[in-house]
Amino acid sequence: MNVDNTHQVRLTESGKRFSVRQGETVLAAALRQGIMLPYSCRNGTCASCTCQLKSGSVEYPFNPPVALEPGDLADGRILACQATAASDLEVVATEIEQVADIPVRLLPARVESIDELTPDVRRLRLKLPRGKRLQFLAGQYMDILLPGGKRRAFSIASSPSREAFLELHVRYVDGGGFTGHVFDGMHAGEILRLEGPLGTFFIRLNSPRPILMMGGGTGFAPLKAMIEDLIHAGDARPIRLYWGVRREPDLYARELIDEFAHHHADFSFVPVLSEPSPGWRGRTGLVHLALLEDYPDLSSFEIYMSGPPAMVNVARKTFLAAGGSESHLHYDSFDFAPDVPPAAGS
Repeated sequence: MNVDNTHQVRLTESGKRFSVRQGETVLAAALRQGIMLPYSCRNGTCASCTCQLKSGSVEYPFNPPVALEPGDLADGRILACQATAASDLEVVATEIEQVADIPVRLLPARVESIDELTPDVRRLRLKLPRGKRLQFLAGQYMDILLPGGKRRAFSIASSPSREAFLELHVRYVDGGGFTGHVFDGMHAGEILRLEGPLGTFFIRLNSPRPILMMGGGTGFAPLKAMIEDLIHAGDARPIRLYWGVRREPDLYARELIDEFAHHHADFSFVPVLSEPSPGWRGRTGLVHLALLEDYPDLSSFEIYMSGPPAMVNVARKTFLAAGGSESHLHYDSFDFAPDVPPAAGS
């Protein structure tokens, strides 16, 4: 009998071991002990934290593993952000070294400005206290900490090279308490509590591969940060950005994207509308199919995609079937989803 209510997890590839407390998720335990496993949403909807269970058993007391299909579960795949250990475990999981040395911090931030990008998207610019800085990698996200232990995750839309402000793109969600406040009650000068940086979605500056990016809706936000970081670093690799939205007014950053093309010699942009107006002359339909139409063989690319889980999940499977590699396919999916379980917090 395990008298201290802990179990041991062994990572098969590195041989590293860590302990999991009762009621603690496998991901939270790994992060607590300095082992950086891939993750993004932490609420079970994105599949970024999927691992292969070689031995042992897990439970899902917080949220069900909705990102996994029945076949995945039958093959022994688990979601580390929701799974708790019911025994000692042996797990196959990829460790992410590049973010391991960046500390996760709790910081206050003042709302500097609230700008309307579209009728249902607002841009928040947040100012940290004097002398404070949030170190992060372009593409990562942070949590806004709310009363009652709740938290809401938002991608950081600004590049790490722009230290004056942190930028967030907030889409209105019907019934969302925090997003409703952003649209109806938030004012400049308000103080928010942040935790970050979080996630393992970040730009790989040391890769020689040309870059394909695909965003859906406000999934453009982390891609914006990545492109700005690539330009700041003088990275000359080709960048192809595909952005899928419903209607043309939802392309809220056209002028900024024109600036990207001005500052990067091999940058191109393809907007894709799912509900185009009669006068639209560009691409239509599903954004991942537009990308595949242009690039049917994805074996030589570094691919980044961000947006709603349904888009990311179907694109991931399709891109892998088109030659994409798990090690060169990076994604961040988010939507209005169940709260992050307290035991999964950093």
